[in-house]
Amino acid sequence: MVVLHPLSDFILFNSVVSDSYPPSYWYEGYCPESGELLRLPRTPLSEKIAHSLIQYLAADERYSREGKMYGILLISLPNGEQRILKAFSGLLNSCSVVEGWVPPIPGRENVALDEARTLTQLEVMKQELRHLKQLTERQQYETKKLEFELQRKEISDRHRISKQQRIVKRQILKETLDGESLTIALEKLDEESRQDGIEGRRFKRQRDEKLQPLKQLIDLSDKRMGELKQQRKELSRQLQTQMHAAYSLMNFFGRSLSLQQLMPSGLPTGTGDCCAPKLLHYAATHNLKPLAMAEFWWGDSYGDKIQGEFYGACAERCQPLMGFLLSGLSQRTGSGAGGEGERENIVLFPIIYEDKWLIAVNKPAGLLSVPGRYHDTQDSVLLRLRNLLPDGMSITAVHRLDRETSGILLLARNKEISIQLSQQFEKRQVRKVYEAVLSGYLSNDAGVIELPLWGDSYNRPYQEVNWEYGKPSMTKFQVMAREGNYTRVKFTPLTGRTHQLRVHAADPRGLGVPILGDRLYGCSDNVASRLHLHARELCFEHPKLGDLRLQVETPF
Repeated sequence: MVVLHPLSDFILFNSVVSDSYPPSYWYEGYCPESGELLRLPRTPLSEKIAHSLIQYLAADERYSREGKMYGILLISLPNGEQRILKAFSGLLNSCSVVEGWVPPIPGRENVALDEARTLTQLEVMKQELRHLKQLTERQQYETKKLEFELQRKEISDRHRISKQQRIVKRQILKETLDGESLTIALEKLDEESRQDGIEGRRFKRQRDEKLQPLKQLIDLSDKRMGELKQQRKELSRQLQTQMHAAYSLMNFFGRSLSLQQLMPSGLPTGTGDCCAPKLLHYAATHNLKPLAMAEFWWGDSYGDKIQGEFYGACAERCQPLMGFLLSGLSQRTGSGAGGEGERENIVLFPIIYEDKWLIAVNKPAGLLSVPGRYHDTQDSVLLRLRNLLPDGMSITAVHRLDRETSGILLLARNKEISIQLSQQFEKRQVRKVYEAVLSGYLSNDAGVIELPLWGDSYNRPYQEVNWEYGKPSMTKFQVMAREGNYTRVKFTPLTGRTHQLRVHAADPRGLGVPILGDRLYGCSDNVASRLHLHARELCFEHPKLGDLRLQVETPF
C-alpha cells in the first residue's frame, strides 16, 4: 500500500512557500526518561500541504459525511528526499485501512469491530440523553407550574380579602340583627366560606391533574438518564480495558510500550486513533525523519471544532503521549528541545499596575489566564509571571478571562490579598466593563439581558440558555457606535458566568447578534482574526490602598 507521497502531489513545483516565518504551533512533550522538552513544529509549509489536502477532501462528498481530524506529516527519507504522510482519526467511512493513508497503530484491528460497535452504542445513548434532557415536557411543566402558581396566588388573595370582609360583616350583623334573621344571614356567610374552600380544593385537583402527568414523565426521563449514564460509563470502561492491552506505540528511540503502560491512570475512548500518534508511530517504525506536522478538522463542525481550522494535540488523548512519541526525535532530527534562550524570547504582555500586593496585566487574546490540565495548555499569564518574577510562585489569579478575550486580568501576590480580592469578585463588588464589536446591526440602544446559562457537558466549553437548570446571569449593555454593518457595544456584566457576554450577545433571547469573530457562537463573518471582546475597565477596592480603577485602551 502506497503511504509515502511526493511533495508534488500537494504543492506545485513553481509554488513558493516560505518557512522563514516562525511556526504557528509546536507539538511538544517531555521525554519520560531524560525530562528534555521535545518539539515538532507546525510550519507554513506543513499548513500549505494541509490546505492542499483540504481541497482534495472538499472535492469528494464522502469526506464530508462525518466530522473528524485529519493530519499530514512532512518527513525526510534517509537520502534526504522529502515525502508526506497523511492520516485520519478513527474510521474513515467505516474503514480503518484506506489506500494512501497511514494504517492504524498495531492492535487497532483487534479491537476495531468492538470499538465501532461500542461507539455506535455510545452515540445512540448520547442522542437519547440529549433528547431526554431537552424534552418539551420539561418546559411545559415549568410554564404550567408558573401559570398555576399565579392563579393560586390570585385565588388565595381573593379568599383572604373575602374572609376579612366576612369577619367585619359578622360583627355588624350581630350588632344589628337577632333571632332567625341573624341565623339566616350568618348561614349565608358560612356558605360563602365553604364555597371558597370548595374552589380552593377544585383548583388543586385541576392543577395536579395537569402537572402530575408531566412530572411523572420527567421523573421517568431522569431515571432513564441515570441508567443511560451508568450504561455509558460501563461500556466505555470495557472498551478502555480492551484498548489498554491491544495498542502498542513506538518512539524514535525504537522503544515500544502499550497504552496501558503509557497511560496507567486511564484511557479515554479513541486514544491511539488520533492523527498525531498514527503519523509519529509510522514514522518511527519506518526510520523516517519528521520535519513538521499539521492537523485540521474536516466535515460538519462539532463542539469547538470548525471545518478547515487547524488544531494542536488534543488534551485528553494525544498530549499525554507526546513526550514518549517524540523521544529520540531531537537526537535523530536536530529539532529538539527549546533552550533557555528560546524561553527568554517568549512575548510578554503589558503590566498596567504593580505594587507589593497585587499585579494587573493587559492579557492578549489567545493566551490562557491560568494553566490547563495538560502540557499543551500550560502557557498562560500566570505561568509566564511565575517564571518572570522573583516572587512568581506566590502569585495567584483572582479571576479569569476567556482565552479568546483580551483585557485586564488581576492577580494577587500573596494568599491574604488573593482571598480578599476573590471575595470581592464572589460578592459582585467588582465593576467590570467590556467593549465588544457585534457582527451585525443592533437596533436597541441600551438595556439589560437576563438569561439562565448552563454548560453543555457534551460540548464543552459551549454554554447554552437553559430555563430549568441554568444559573442566573445578568448583563447591562449600551451601544457606543454603529460602524457600517457592525455595532460597538459596552457590556457591564453583573454576574460572572462562563462565556456570559458571548451567549448574551449571540442568543436570540439576548441581543441576537454574535460578537465579531465568535465562531463558536455563530459568527459567520470571516473578516475578523480574533474575538472582538475586550475587558477595558476594572474597579475594585484595593485591600491596602482603597478604591482603585484600572483602564486600558481597546485594541480594535
